[in-house]
Parts: sequence; C-alpha cells; structure tokens
Amino acid sequence: MAGEFELIARHFTRPSRRPWLGVGDDCALVTVDAGMQLAISSDMLVEGRHFLSTVEPERLGHKALAVNLSDLAACGAEPLACTLALALPRADDEFLAGFARGLYALAERAGIDLVGGDTTAGPLNICITVFGQVPPGQALLRSGARPGDELWVSGTLGDARLALEVFRGRVVLAGGDFETVRRAMELPQPRVALGLALRGVASSAIDLSDGLLGDLGHVLARSAVGARVDVDALPRSAVLAAQAPALQRECALAGGDDYELLFSAAPSRCDDVLAAARSAGVAVTRCGAFTTERGLRVVDAGGHELPLTWHGFDHFA
Repeated sequence: MAGEFELIARHFTRPSRRPWLGVGDDCALVTVDAGMQLAISSDMLVEGRHFLSTVEPERLGHKALAVNLSDLAACGAEPLACTLALALPRADDEFLAGFARGLYALAERAGIDLVGGDTTAGPLNICITVFGQVPPGQALLRSGARPGDELWVSGTLGDARLALEVFRGRVVLAGGDFETVRRAMELPQPRVALGLALRGVASSAIDLSDGLLGDLGHVLARSAVGARVDVDALPRSAVLAAQAPALQRECALAGGDDYELLFSAAPSRCDDVLAAARSAGVAVTRCGAFTTERGLRVVDAGGHELPLTWHGFDHFA
C-alpha cells in the first residue's frame, strides 16, 4: 500500500508553470504582479453534504476546484494558484488518479498551479484554497449594487437542484435529460473569463452557490438596497423548462450549486455587459432590478408578487 508522501508525489506533484511559485517546502511562495492585490478564498466539500458517494472521482476533482475558482470569478480576479487539503478514508490509488485528472484538467484550463496542501486519514473531505490577483479598486464586491441597477445572471439556473431531486426520488427524468442535469451538478463551469470581463462594468457580483434568493440576500445586505426578481425571466435549460412551473421556480430561485454569476450593472452599461458576455462566451440574462426600498420581491411575468416560500441553502438551518 502506498504511503502518504508517495501518493502526494504520484498524484499531486507537477512542475509549476510559473517560476515564482515555490513548491516542496513548508510554505509555497506566491508572488503577485506589481501593483496587484491578492484575492484568497477557501471552500470545503464534505461527502454526503456537498456530493454523493456515487460521483465519479474525476468529476469530484473538477468540482472541488471549480467551486473555488467561481469565488475568484465573482471577485473579478485572475487565478494564480491553489492548495489542497484532503482527508481520505483509505489510501485509494485509483480514486486519487481520477480525482487528480479532473482537478488538473480544470487547473490547466484556468492557468492555475497546485502549490501545496495536506493529506490525512478520515472521512472524505476536500478543502481547496485559491489565490488570485486583481488590480486595486477593480475587484467586484457584494457592496456595490445601487438603486436602479439592473440584475443579471449568467448561464442557466436550477439544473443542479433538479438533478438532486432525481436522486431524492422526487422527479423522474429520461436518461439523456438526467445526464444533462447531473453534469450541471457534478461539473459546474466557473465563469472566470466573465468575471474578468465585467471588471469596470458590473457594480457588484456574487457567485450562486446556495441559491439565487440566498446569495442575492448577501448583496442586498452589503449594498443596503432592495431588489425585484422577475422569476419568469430567469434563464433555465430545456430540461428544467419542461417541468411543472412550481418546480421550475423552486429550482431556479433556491436550488443552489449553480455556480453562475449574479451581478448588477447600471442600465447605461447594458451594451458593455453584453459585450463582456460575448467576449467570455457566456450567455447572460437581465432578470430584475435593484431598488431603494429594502427587501426582496419576486414577481411573475404579469407583475404579480409571489409569496417567498423558498429560501437559499444554509448548512445549519
């Protein structure tokens, strides 16, 4: 059986693409470009809480890094490096080989290096910390939304939640449709290019990890504004759009695990938002507005206000 350091050497040791990243000592030395700020974020994935035991290791490696890169995207930061802390029930070489393939495939696309971390025995638990850089004053923050700004989201919402409902036995989907929504849950695509393109265009941003209602609430609190969400304008896939209207709204508003960007921009920046989306190759949808009146209103296509019977995900609620 391979030991801890042999497993690390085999699966998680590669030459750095950047000579200024020190790897192999007690600390990795990360240098940002002159005049830049360091952006740092950590996310933890716990088996049975954030992912199912049936997920393929390669997809799990992808998602573990993707959810962290999504935080950098929401800040408009350029990814630089990451660390990995991994608890394993046993030294499983086959699992680690798949996990590493998924992690490194996404790392290559993002131009990011794995520069250190830790392994230990225990229940399967993955914690990645990412490091990025952003010019001072250009980071996208949750506190910048202003009354009159328009509310935008990227991609489509709700597929990951729909996949979860299939696993729970609440929904039945045909094989192709199930694979579509399962990919959304297990292989989220961090919108790094869009976050970079929105610097200087968007006034605030957040990534959608816990559901639109919950994550938008963080923006409203930090920006001291209210918002109106046009629920029937929320972008959804053809698979979700074929479901009952109540389920569509539940998944899109409170599903979680979307890892799309929610952001605000002044109406005068509409063309700039669309240009940023084109440059990033990501669809964006205008689906509401920020208001002076505090609180959150959800309205349908006829302008009728809906009761807020859904809420975002909370680990301890």
